[in-house]
Amino acid sequence: MATTLLGYTLSAQAQQASAIRGRVTTSDGTPAEAVTVGLKGRGQGTITNSRGEYVLERVRPGEYTLVVSAIGLKGEEKTITVVAGQSSTVDFSLAENAERLKEVVVSGNRTNKFNRPTSVDVNKMPLNNLENPQVYATVGKELLTEQLVFTVEDATRNTPGLQKMWDATGRGGDGGAFYASRGFVLQSQLRNGVAGNVTGDIDAVNLEKLELIKGPSATLFGSALTSYGGLMNRVTKKPTDTFGGEVSVAAGSYGFHRVSADVNLVDSNTPADQPKTLGIRLNTAYTYEDNFQSKGYAGFNKNLAVAPSLQWRPNDRLTVNLDAEIYKGSGVGKQMIFFYYPSAALGFDRADKAPLDYRQSYMGPGLTQDSRSTNLFGQVQYRISPSFTATTYLTSSHSYSNGFGPYFYLLPGPAGAASDTLVRSDQSTGNSRRLLMQAQQHFNGDFQIGSLRNRVVLGLDFLRIDSDVNFLGGDFDKVLLNQPNDAYRSFNGPAVAAKYARSGSGSYLVTTKSNTYSAFVSDVLNLTEQLSILAALRLDHFENKGGLYYGPNTAYSQTALSPKFGVVFQPVKDRVSIFGSYQNSFKNPTDGSYIDVNRQQRTAKVEQANQWEGGVKLDAAGGRISATLSYYDVQVKDLLRSTPVPNTNPASEPSNAIPNAQTQNGTQLSRGTELNLTANPIAGLNVVAGFAYNHSEWKNSSEIENGRRPNTASSPYLANAWVSYRQPAGALKGLGAGFGGNYASENRIQNTSLNVFTLPSYTVLNASIFYDQPKYRISAKIDNLTDQQYWIGYTTMNPQKLRSIIGSLAYKF
Repeated sequence: MATTLLGYTLSAQAQQASAIRGRVTTSDGTPAEAVTVGLKGRGQGTITNSRGEYVLERVRPGEYTLVVSAIGLKGEEKTITVVAGQSSTVDFSLAENAERLKEVVVSGNRTNKFNRPTSVDVNKMPLNNLENPQVYATVGKELLTEQLVFTVEDATRNTPGLQKMWDATGRGGDGGAFYASRGFVLQSQLRNGVAGNVTGDIDAVNLEKLELIKGPSATLFGSALTSYGGLMNRVTKKPTDTFGGEVSVAAGSYGFHRVSADVNLVDSNTPADQPKTLGIRLNTAYTYEDNFQSKGYAGFNKNLAVAPSLQWRPNDRLTVNLDAEIYKGSGVGKQMIFFYYPSAALGFDRADKAPLDYRQSYMGPGLTQDSRSTNLFGQVQYRISPSFTATTYLTSSHSYSNGFGPYFYLLPGPAGAASDTLVRSDQSTGNSRRLLMQAQQHFNGDFQIGSLRNRVVLGLDFLRIDSDVNFLGGDFDKVLLNQPNDAYRSFNGPAVAAKYARSGSGSYLVTTKSNTYSAFVSDVLNLTEQLSILAALRLDHFENKGGLYYGPNTAYSQTALSPKFGVVFQPVKDRVSIFGSYQNSFKNPTDGSYIDVNRQQRTAKVEQANQWEGGVKLDAAGGRISATLSYYDVQVKDLLRSTPVPNTNPASEPSNAIPNAQTQNGTQLSRGTELNLTANPIAGLNVVAGFAYNHSEWKNSSEIENGRRPNTASSPYLANAWVSYRQPAGALKGLGAGFGGNYASENRIQNTSLNVFTLPSYTVLNASIFYDQPKYRISAKIDNLTDQQYWIGYTTMNPQKLRSIIGSLAYKF
């Protein structure tokens, strides 16, 4: 009876609530993007997308006045009668042409042009930032264009609380650059909310925006491609309804040169004032750059990116998107100095005291690695009714690498003296591959339960990961420091290959396979217009098929549940929200079992991370100020930790030591606060800023680590800022400049009671200048303005690029 009554209620409300949809164009037939469409006097509205389309859901039967408006734009109104259970269509044609509308939007509604207030992927449903109890930060293409940023790696400098730890290695299976967020390591492995793995640097030529979604997020995204610190989601450009594009060239320091193109094609058979049935967009770029450590040897990196996208809309209900990303790279890995000996024995405990030449490469030519990634994506979206939509995702990510991977470590010097010897080593990959395949099905609903708005997503998810990676290599030689440049060129490609041919190379394989089957549900229920709650749950079944992970890897399976809850209250509707949330993530062990202190083989449990977070979000002054301030607390439990058992037998008896013993009761704490701000205080002036503090601590670990910050947790204090001004009117309209940078406090990459090694704090400043016109753009930038020497590291010390200058010229059509 209760089920029947609920079904009747849902059906009745679905019939009562209707939708108003339509399209807004300019006088020359161009889609009008980013203008507001709303119900006069009702406070209900939306913003048109890149195709000029809008949808107003959950409109009760009755007569309304529909208004199209933007600051600086003459508003237009139409009267409409909404009939229960029927979808109404109302189109608008504005008096302004496309160029005039663009000026209005830039100087009016979108003055805070670096703010992206909504997201489809963060909660797997369209949701405004103020309505979302999860914290995330967004970097849009507008900011990247102004900063002359060409890679996703460089784009991350605008995300609060994110610190780069390693450059991308280019090795198949590694997944690009390594970062730290909230004390945990993460990588960019998602694209448009689903799997999109890479091997090397990720070109930003097809990047619409970058989303950094904070905290444990397994409930909606699973655990295989996310971190306890969060995840990075790349949202890509899609075809639009107008023909056009941009071709650009750039050149600068260290032999940098680049050519790129963004071309959008449309179906010319479709009338100009109608949505295009077929659209094709191609983004492509070629980039080359020498290594800044060029004393006598110019290392290099060259990359080709090709990203086609096709969109087919046979009717107003069905949309099909087909995308591909093809990345091909060749180059020499960035310099990484490891610590195979306690840093206390090296004679120095800070990177800025190391007896190394910052500009020296310490190797010769030919240590090249080739890598590529081929990612294919399909999305089919069907609008079942005004209230329900079905979306199917199919993705395939193939990565490959072959070639050398040079690295270094220091040997202790004479007693009491600093190290004077550098060990040069190689870790190659031989025809290594990694495959990710994902199929995901969503059912999204937006309907009424009584007087309550209900937004829900039901999802089914299948993920297969197949690694076939062959690592090989070893130490090459030892050299004294402070030698002439030519003394270091003996470590080169032909010499390393010859050594392997003579004596062989150690080989260790990663040939693991796993399948993950998941189902999830997430529901946002509006109890009032100002109060909403979120509840979500994921059921995840993981199957490790076994194989090799530097040794035998046992087949096993595990099942886990991941809940998520949140509440949002808006004391000032659509301006201020106060939120609180609980989020969960988990991790399946690399192997399904371990040896305990009693020499017993035990099955490893699923490791769990639980986060509580609360804060306030602000969207004030007509959208000119957007800010998020939050405090979080993450507790990780059931970590496997090393607890070796020493030998207690006399020397004459067999040893009873258990050197590989482990105990699964390790815990880790991570808590902190973050601030994210975008603002447009006056016309033409835009500000992006962020601050993050993180306290991470081992709570139950080995004696030498307990109470200390993990050496992979990165710097506890991080800050970023960018301030720019663009002349909004007059003879110099489009002329602008920007200035900003990043700060990171000291980072202990070795941190035990016996051994501490520190990377110094740093402040890296950048600047840009540009002249942006309808048909062209001239721009230039200086990165690392003060030519500062600084290091990043993931238990390593990696010197970073010195001052560089790049200029660019773009032609728009």
